[in-house]
Parts: sequence; structure tokens; C-alpha cells
Amino acid sequence: MSTRPLNDDEVISEMNKMVAFIKQEALEKAREIKVKADEEFAIEKAKLVKQDQQAIDLQYEKKRKGAETAQKIAQSTLTNKSRLKLLQQREEHLQDLFETARESILDLAANEGQYVQFLEGVIVQALLQLLESDATVHVRGKDVDIGKKAAKNAQKQYTEISGRHVDVKVEGSLSNELAGGVILISGDRRITVDNTLDERLRLLEDRMLPEIRFDLFGANPNRKFYH
Repeated sequence: MSTRPLNDDEVISEMNKMVAFIKQEALEKAREIKVKADEEFAIEKAKLVKQDQQAIDLQYEKKRKGAETAQKIAQSTLTNKSRLKLLQQREEHLQDLFETARESILDLAANEGQYVQFLEGVIVQALLQLLESDATVHVRGKDVDIGKKAAKNAQKQYTEISGRHVDVKVEGSLSNELAGGVILISGDRRITVDNTLDERLRLLEDRMLPEIRFDLFGANPNRKFYH
């Protein structure tokens, strides 16, 4: 088989074929690179979007928890304020109640007939507690005369009840600021019995306070034991 050199037209034709082939290969390679770049871009974009979304979700969750915490604190603060206000109003109501009771005992001390009988009773009671041969009855300065009258009658009652004799001395050593009543001290000054109206009211307040609270406000839901 004989070969001959290519003429100019054939050389140009072959070169054009080679150029077309190279161009086609380049275009295909460019398409492959573009497809791959688009895929990588889509993957990276999705990754970044996901990261940003997670960051936004975390930030939102943090703000949501912060808002919930702030709401709980505000609610707790409001609840505590309401509870304290309720307790304050209850305490004021109880103090009003005790003030009314104090006014009642002041009325008792202002009624001489009733007051003498009251003094007789508390003096007899104190003498029976002392069981001494002599005692001093301390009354308000303004109650000395009434106190002597009550003490004399109380002596008789004490002797009738106990069969004992007692010498009773009355002194007006208590303050007129007190509501009334007496304090008895044994002859040897070792025993003191406080039967003033003020002390009796105080003891009554202490002993009756839980019962009064229950009657007025019902059972305490936070209290587990009552005995």
C-alpha cells in the first residue's frame, strides 16, 4: 500500500477534525467539572444551611428557656407577694380580733360589781395554787380599795375550800396601764402567780391562736401534722 503526502487541504481538514475532537473533549470535561462543582456547591450549601438552622434553633431554644425561666420567676414572685399579703391581712384580722377582746376586758374592769367578783375568783385561784400561810396581792394603783374588798372575800372562800387560814396583804404596785387583775406572791417570795387580765389574754391568744386560725381560715394546706 502506497502512501503519499497530504496536500494542504487534507492537512487543514485533519487539523480541523483534531481541533473539533479536542474542543468536544474540553466541553465534556467542562460539563463534568460544572456538574461536580454544582453537586459540591449544593452539598456545602445544604451543610451551611443546616448549621445556620441549628444555630438559629439553639438560639431560639435558649431564648425560649430564658423566657420560661423569667415567666416562672415572675409568677413565683407574684405568688409570694400574694401569699405575704394574704398572711398580712390575716394577721391584721387576728390583731383586730384580739384588740376587740382587750376592749372587752377593759369593759369588765370598768364595771365595779363584775370586776370585784372577777378579782375574788382569781385571788382564790392563786391562793389555792400557793397554799401558803401568807401572800401579797398586787393590784393596780387605782384598784387598791376594790382589791382589799375582793381579797377579804377571797380569804373566806379560800378557808372554806381548803380549811387553811391565810393572811393576805394588798399593795397597789401594778401599773394603771394594765387592763386589770392581780399578781400574787407567796410570803417567802419564791412563788408568783400572774392573774392579770393582760397575762390571761396573752395566754389565751397563745393557746387559742391555732384553733382561731383554723376556725377563721380553714386548714393550712402546707401543714402535714396537727398532733
